[in-house]
Amino acid sequence: MDAGEQGRNEAVRRIITRGLLRPVFQPIIDFRIRGVLGYEALIRGPVDSPLQFPAELFAAARAAGLATELEHVARETSLREFALSGLPGRLFLNVTPGVLFSDEWMNGATRRLLGELGMAENRIVIELTENEKIASLPELREALQYFRGRGFQIAIDDLGEGFANLRMWSEVRPEFVKIDKHFVHGIAEDRMKYHFVRAMQDLAESCNATLVAEGIERSEDFDCVRAMGIACAQGYFIARPGPTNEISVSPTVQALLRESALSLPPLRLQGVTTRTAAELARSIIPAPADATNDFVFARFESDPALDVLPVVCAGQPIGLINRHSMIDRFARPFRKELYGRRSCQQFMDPSPLVVDQQATLQELAMMFAQAPRHYLFDGFIVTSEGRYLGVGSSHDLMAAITEMQISAARYANPLTQLPGNVPINEQVDRLLASNTPFVAAYVDIDSFKPFNDTFGYRRGDDVILMLAQLLCDQVGDRRDFVGHVGGDDFFIIFQSPDWEQRCLNILREFSQAVSALVAPEECPMGGYMAENRRGELVFQHLPTLSIGAVRVGAGEFESHREVSTAAAEAKKHAKKEAKRHPGQAHAGQFFVERRQIGGRRFADCPPPFIN
Repeated sequence: MDAGEQGRNEAVRRIITRGLLRPVFQPIIDFRIRGVLGYEALIRGPVDSPLQFPAELFAAARAAGLATELEHVARETSLREFALSGLPGRLFLNVTPGVLFSDEWMNGATRRLLGELGMAENRIVIELTENEKIASLPELREALQYFRGRGFQIAIDDLGEGFANLRMWSEVRPEFVKIDKHFVHGIAEDRMKYHFVRAMQDLAESCNATLVAEGIERSEDFDCVRAMGIACAQGYFIARPGPTNEISVSPTVQALLRESALSLPPLRLQGVTTRTAAELARSIIPAPADATNDFVFARFESDPALDVLPVVCAGQPIGLINRHSMIDRFARPFRKELYGRRSCQQFMDPSPLVVDQQATLQELAMMFAQAPRHYLFDGFIVTSEGRYLGVGSSHDLMAAITEMQISAARYANPLTQLPGNVPINEQVDRLLASNTPFVAAYVDIDSFKPFNDTFGYRRGDDVILMLAQLLCDQVGDRRDFVGHVGGDDFFIIFQSPDWEQRCLNILREFSQAVSALVAPEECPMGGYMAENRRGELVFQHLPTLSIGAVRVGAGEFESHREVSTAAAEAKKHAKKEAKRHPGQAHAGQFFVERRQIGGRRFADCPPPFIN
């Protein structure tokens, strides 16, 4: 061993024995609650030393045979600092898989430390790192089951790098999966990365795992992963790691989280206010952080309808006390005498479900589906910019969701959430009754079935959602109306005078957007080989649009049935034009039928848009 190596070994040993490690924490935000889910604990060596950063520090520790000791000390230091800070939410602890089998983990030392610090096990997420290869996945799975049984949750780090591969995901079945930053950085422009992450999203949905997009450093990637429906995110754009007294989510991100709607799919029913957690919040006077158990017990005794009591410190919720749990504890002999004057924080849940008032009811329902079962009984705390607002119950949430589902079944398409047949018909009849002239346009995707069969239903849904957003972007505010008849059929009511130009814009933008959804190698000649309706393998162009439009003047139609029939007939003519001009079919077709008073019809077909 040379002098340099010996010096590094001694430096590592000194850092461990003298407590020179510095924990820093990086927030992980949850888009569903528009707030912080928890924090990842990261460790640093002495400032301005060669071992300040973790890569050099742990490499030196492994070379010195002190990696396990370093990791244990880092874990204890992080836990103590986190508990002392009073930060809310979960704590993600990086753990090398082999260390889980050590005595310090398996003999209950970590649980005793948590008890000493007053932290519940369900606030700790064991984040398996990629520092070493797994010797035996079955043994690891057995060890993780041991920790799950004691309340801990599991995360795998850097999906797509190191050992954290699909087999690892399948064997471990983690509650959280962190997507490696390689797949996140630049996802807004990189189609391949986008599709990789969508595949991960499908897997996560099938096994009830929560995805965390790591390494977000740009606003474009932040917007993209949020629009995709990824649950959580982490990265420098959100907040840099820092000591507990300096952690702050950037004001830009805070403003983005407060926005009540996204600019991309999923789309919402036009004209209907999005229902949020605010309407479920019941105003309950909370218990102060310094309240005693006697105070809480008296509150429950004086109000039989009070099921839970939030605990608040400086306006911010720090816990929730369940009525039945409290009364059950005090019903045992001498418990009231022993614990009555102690802090109410002793019996509260320090990690309740906390949501911002702008969280939608759909987001709340998804959180309950993924949360531990006791949240169904406790309900959730509603906040406004982090300050306590009220308490909501799962019963009220389920009643509201059921009401919305019944309404949506009649009025909205389940995929796009655009108005369905009932509101389309009502809107047409309202215009007819008022003798207001308008244009009815029927929009249909051509060659959609072979595309859906070849590339999968998920890609097919992407096409439909993309078209829905495109149509909404092209209609005039408050003057036009977009409905989703079903499948790949849409209906537009135009009152904008430039409706023809808008239709041509739709044709052009749809053609460009479809091309962006497939990689060049998937369609090397502008199309692909697929079976036709007769089962023959033929060349297929990418999907295009056929738009059939009908001018509706005052008194020319009597009901929505006549209007829809005429628009559907115009759409059929557009499709026929596509067959008559096969060389231009890839550009889409736009057919206009004009009906005049007196029953005389004439029609024209503007030239198809040419790329």
